[in-house]
Amino acid sequence: MIKSMNIAWWVQRWAELTPEKPAILFQDDVITYKDLSRRSDRTACWLQSLGIEKGDRVAVMLYNCPEFLDLFLACSRLGAIFVPINFRITARELDFFIKNCRPRLFVHGSAFTDTVNSLMLAAYLPPLMVAVHGRTADSSRIFELDTAVARFDGKRPFLTRSLGPADPEEPQVIMYTSGTTGQPKGAVLSHRKTFFNCLNADIFFKLHASDIMLIFLPLFHSGGLFIQAAPTFYKGATMVLHKKFDPEKVFQDIEHFKVSKFLGVPTVFRELLKVPQSGRGDLSSLRVCAGGGERLTRDLIQACADAGLAFRQIMGQTETSILLWASEKDPLKKPGTVGRPVFHAEVGILDARGRPAPPGQIGEIVVRGSIMMKEYWQDPVKTEETIKNGFLHTGDLAWMDEDGFFFLAGRSGDMYISGGENVYPAEVEKFLKTHPDIQDVAIKGVPHEIWGECGHAFIIPVPGACLTKTDILAFCRQGLAKFKWPAQISFREDFPRTSLGKVRKADLR
Repeated sequence: MIKSMNIAWWVQRWAELTPEKPAILFQDDVITYKDLSRRSDRTACWLQSLGIEKGDRVAVMLYNCPEFLDLFLACSRLGAIFVPINFRITARELDFFIKNCRPRLFVHGSAFTDTVNSLMLAAYLPPLMVAVHGRTADSSRIFELDTAVARFDGKRPFLTRSLGPADPEEPQVIMYTSGTTGQPKGAVLSHRKTFFNCLNADIFFKLHASDIMLIFLPLFHSGGLFIQAAPTFYKGATMVLHKKFDPEKVFQDIEHFKVSKFLGVPTVFRELLKVPQSGRGDLSSLRVCAGGGERLTRDLIQACADAGLAFRQIMGQTETSILLWASEKDPLKKPGTVGRPVFHAEVGILDARGRPAPPGQIGEIVVRGSIMMKEYWQDPVKTEETIKNGFLHTGDLAWMDEDGFFFLAGRSGDMYISGGENVYPAEVEKFLKTHPDIQDVAIKGVPHEIWGECGHAFIIPVPGACLTKTDILAFCRQGLAKFKWPAQISFREDFPRTSLGKVRKADLR
């Protein structure tokens, strides 16, 4: 294999070049690149002792911790396929993931023992090995991760072309989509994809070996693993790893470790802005605060800038990682933009007939190049629906201006037709969010006896505000064609959301 495209080799090289350089700062632990290389080696040896081979799946459900990254690196070294599992899922969802990817080994944290035990994994076919991290195993059939791996300290795995990754196109990770609409799909991501994602992140973040990257987004998602952790290792930089998001601790560690860069989602930044000024400390080390995961308002971007969190925007998805990016100034001079295409990819907009859409016309965002997923795991139908004529269809509807900036119009699945007119919920949501008494809004198409479909608006009012349906419709009258007005309106205190803060519209009732 071309070693330069394997993340395990990056760590090995930095262990040779800068062995004492801190790679991971986690709680009270300082893990140097030499330490990290040794840890991934011993983890790889343990996996080989279990009979884990090239192409086998290793599923991992852990909080952010060094062991998560040890397993990721070990799988990359052996050519095994790493399957990060969302630790917020239910037993029913976990059952689906395991039966879908059929791992040889499942590693979970002790915090999730009750969920795991409810599945009776011993009865699964094919047989499944299980390891637990964080406490003594409940059964002799379950490995204690820390004890089992420690026995191989100082040893290195035996690798040959047939026993390790030999081609950059081989699968490295199966990462499941958030499942906001329908059943989750396992995106198969190659070593080459990870490499080119790192090149894009390198340019976007302007990474340097001296950077301190703060990671509190979950590593089971692309934002934590592929946009932050992997590029950090690629550049030989240092990460400050948090088990989970804590706004006060974020500010404390920015000051203490002189953090230079981090990535969040809009929900994260809203929480950070709630921390009193007295608790924010010195932010002078920060160079980049990146955000993505949902559309961002001009007010939020400006509030972050005023607080010393200069906001740089990205947009992407599990199947591609970063697709579009915008500088700190772009959203202010181009309100509503989600940026321009990344360097290492072809990103465009196609109309309903599959032709390039001219500026100003709404179409679907498509991407082609080395950042594309290979396929959906064991799902050729959905793969063919998504990858057509070499282009990956993202399902995101957008238009582009004359300068090449993209503006979202919604999801293709979100669009509904009312009286023969296409309605894009994102457009209506964006307008309603300008109402001073509306904190958040989500709109979905629902059946209508006369018009076929109409919009149902779910609205979270600003605390203390008194809103009525009449108020909303009067506001719509000011700036929306009548066919875009929501025919149904409900008021809510909160929305069901994914772990990245996206509204789960399928769960809105």
